[in-house]
Amino acid sequence: MRKIKIFDTTLRDGEQSPGATMRHREKMLLAKQLEKLGVDVIEAGFPIASDDDFRAVKEISETIKGPVIAGLARAIDKDIDRAWEAVQNAKKPRIHTFMSTSDIHIKEQFKKTRKDALEMSVTAVKLAKSYCNDVEFSPMDATRSDPEFVFQVLEAVIKEGATTLNIPDTVGYAQPSEFGQLIASVRENVQGIENVAISVHCHNDLGLAVANSLEAIKNGATQIECTVNGIGERAGNASLEEIVMSLETRKSFFDAGTDINLKEIFPTSQMASNFTGISVQRNKAIVGENAFAHEAGIHQHGLLANRQTYEIMCPELIGKKIAFVLGKHSGRHATKQVLEEMGFELDEKQLQQVTAKIKELADKQKTVLDEDIVAIAEDVTNQLRKEEKRIVLNELRIEAGNKTTPTAYLSLLIDGKPVEAEGTGVGPVDAVSSALQSVVPTKVSLKEYNLKAITGGTDALADVVVKVANGSGKVHTAEAINEDVIMASANALIKGINKALAKEGAVEK
Repeated sequence: MRKIKIFDTTLRDGEQSPGATMRHREKMLLAKQLEKLGVDVIEAGFPIASDDDFRAVKEISETIKGPVIAGLARAIDKDIDRAWEAVQNAKKPRIHTFMSTSDIHIKEQFKKTRKDALEMSVTAVKLAKSYCNDVEFSPMDATRSDPEFVFQVLEAVIKEGATTLNIPDTVGYAQPSEFGQLIASVRENVQGIENVAISVHCHNDLGLAVANSLEAIKNGATQIECTVNGIGERAGNASLEEIVMSLETRKSFFDAGTDINLKEIFPTSQMASNFTGISVQRNKAIVGENAFAHEAGIHQHGLLANRQTYEIMCPELIGKKIAFVLGKHSGRHATKQVLEEMGFELDEKQLQQVTAKIKELADKQKTVLDEDIVAIAEDVTNQLRKEEKRIVLNELRIEAGNKTTPTAYLSLLIDGKPVEAEGTGVGPVDAVSSALQSVVPTKVSLKEYNLKAITGGTDALADVVVKVANGSGKVHTAEAINEDVIMASANALIKGINKALAKEGAVEK
């Protein structure tokens, strides 16, 4: 099986994503995580770009000992000098230099000729080689270049000592079959190619970066340049995790693999997302929130029987847990599984209630998070405890407004007898509390009230926790959740009062 080297350029090309700039400390932490992940090469930055970039590349070079540390440089003497200054203390330093080979770049961007481009490429590699044995060269925009000119340039830089030749699809232009053919043509037509490594660097402008990279592997490439989460210029780069897991999942097809520590894939993805501020799309392959999430009851049931029914890879393999997404399509089997993993043991009646509440919530707010599930389960189990419920709420009505005194009207059953209560307050919740206080003993008092939204949005579940003291001063805590803040508050207050009154005498009315 061929070994495919993973060249990670998250700290260089990835950071070029608009808004993805990382602080110095974050670059250091991510570099250490990439080392833990097991990448072969870390392109730590573009040292000539700024003093901060230079400092980061230099410190990474002095700190990271496992992977090769590469610094990027244009085919300009001052760039190469600066790159070497940054990486010279690395245990395994590399200078990566590049020059465009497409006519549109050479003529329109650089105002040069093909002859100039060839000479600049040769001179750059020669200078880099005088500093460092490990030199990589890239003919930028290779996929829009004249192949014969690309071959000429590659042969020339091999003679000057380049050890890795990187074929970039700089603007994401190539289709998989033609990119694979280009790599095959490089192997067939470039003299000396058997003595160097062939790398590829694919961009995702047409969504084909991973496909093109895999096609390149099939045609002889031995190094893939990629980024965590596929971030990078414009539409991004080939996604590291997708490349690695494609090779891992289809070993017999590619007859190739990597040395990546698979269990660090998801933690690395999370770190890169946090540091760059670029969220991973929910349906992103491998590391997206939905990648191993199953909501449909038939899928969940199949997974419980045998995970291979609907999963071609194990989520734990990349450091991620299996996720049953409980929603309106979920059944009791999955609900029970999730609740047991959370530490809940429910009987059949409780399970039915929790499942029904989850479906009801999913219809209202679409996404049901773990926090929602915990709150619903706690609410149901509390409701079904065999403790005396001396006060039961039948109906709650509220009057409120900017020119109206908040007033609560309650219809209750107290010790089995119907009772009406009314109260006013500075707000609807305070009015509910006042109404309740008017029909329970004065020795029961509200000590503390806390409200939080479990999930985001105006339709979030409200979680209310109260502390109620009885006549002896003992404090009882009660919690309730509801989509309505007022109902959650009323239910929590009534639960708390019921606890406080559990061993008291008859309620005074």
